[in-house]
Amino acid sequence: MKPIKQITIVSLALAALITPPCIAGKIFVDLIIRNGTVITMHDNKQIIEDGAVAIKGSTIIAVGSATKLSKHYKAKKTINANGGVIMPGFINGHTHAAMTLLRGLGDDLPLKDWLEKCIWPAERRHVTPDFVYWGTKLACYEMIAAGTTTFVDMYYFEEEAARAASQMGMRAILGQTVVNGSTPDSKTPQQALDRARSFIEQWQGNPLITPAVAPHAPYSCSKKTLQGAHMLATEYHIPLLTHLAESKTETKHMLKRSGMRPVAYCNELGLLNDSLIAAHCVHLTLHEIALLAQQQVGVVHAPVSNMKLSSGIAPVCAMLKYGVMVGLGTDGAASNNSQDIVAEMKTAALLQKVDTGNPTSLSAYQALEMATIGGARAIHMDKQIGSLQAGKKADIIIVAMDTMHQLPVYNVVSQLVYATKASDVQTVIINGTVIMANRVIGTAHERDELKRNVATLRSRIKPKERVLV
Repeated sequence: MKPIKQITIVSLALAALITPPCIAGKIFVDLIIRNGTVITMHDNKQIIEDGAVAIKGSTIIAVGSATKLSKHYKAKKTINANGGVIMPGFINGHTHAAMTLLRGLGDDLPLKDWLEKCIWPAERRHVTPDFVYWGTKLACYEMIAAGTTTFVDMYYFEEEAARAASQMGMRAILGQTVVNGSTPDSKTPQQALDRARSFIEQWQGNPLITPAVAPHAPYSCSKKTLQGAHMLATEYHIPLLTHLAESKTETKHMLKRSGMRPVAYCNELGLLNDSLIAAHCVHLTLHEIALLAQQQVGVVHAPVSNMKLSSGIAPVCAMLKYGVMVGLGTDGAASNNSQDIVAEMKTAALLQKVDTGNPTSLSAYQALEMATIGGARAIHMDKQIGSLQAGKKADIIIVAMDTMHQLPVYNVVSQLVYATKASDVQTVIINGTVIMANRVIGTAHERDELKRNVATLRSRIKPKERVLV
């Protein structure tokens, strides 16, 4: 593969505004990543074989050939990519991070039984602030190790999720869950909305954490609850997160309750807009797909979770054709068993080929887009993250491409989607800070402390509450 001729380097005039004065004709930056193939995920699909990225603080200053960047920039620190891929960090657009502590609790069950007979009873008994803090921290370790730099979460006690994610240095949109009835952190929907307001006010303006409100789903929230959540999101100009059109059972329930399908019902309430991040969206008509595109709703496809719960196959190709912004998510570890977005990419691509009967459906590049810039669009953060461009946040990963299961490499994008494993991610940088280096996250003491707390919390969940089928 020949490197393209165009090289993107931020202008020296702009660089001078955001960096110290030039010394000996060079601009000083904090970090340069070099000796790798740069996949920018920019609209022009730019790939630079001998590429480099310059970073100052939390911001990407320049992206281009290593030779040209070396002429203009001098760094305090240099990271050698060792011939790997330098690319934007992955975006996990939908999960319930703390549910790592319920991993494997209710496998091989349909969604309704899984929720009502297993997960919700276990949550009522065991979800506490401590549970959310350590469960989220465990998920952060797993996500970082798989190259995820940003995640979108819906759960309870979200202030604890925010504390864990910020300590781990992850970027996150965190939604305080609102649902009808009693939950682990609220006895009524109004209490949940009040808790969401407090959470928003506590974390709004944080450089890494974006607070959100998360009504669970149209079928699990009353009209009043959904409207209350919508008003809260509008008041604070924050994202609204929900599950939407996930299963056939949900559609039947909504038709019986309201006479409308889930998407139409949410549209009538004003929820469909450019602040909504809707997870799943499996059961859609073409009219509904067009409506989601028109209203600029972000959709997060969770193929592994949908397959495991037999929820169906989301019409991803149709959504992309109509212009819907579609990203990828793992869902929680209780319905997926992992937080591996690399596996989601491959699954998403293969599933669409099977569903459409067309092997050209959802190409490797489209799958990679859904995990990066497409995911950023779906969560309405594409102006800040999702591609390697000057001025965007320095959320970057380095992926080794020389492991036995990857060789030989003919097409680097196809190799990333179809052959790469999470363990190939070597370095993770979030907001300009190195979070994982040579696959090491944190200290041995921190990792041991996490394992001890996970073991303690697991011991509180009685064996009879584990569903074995």
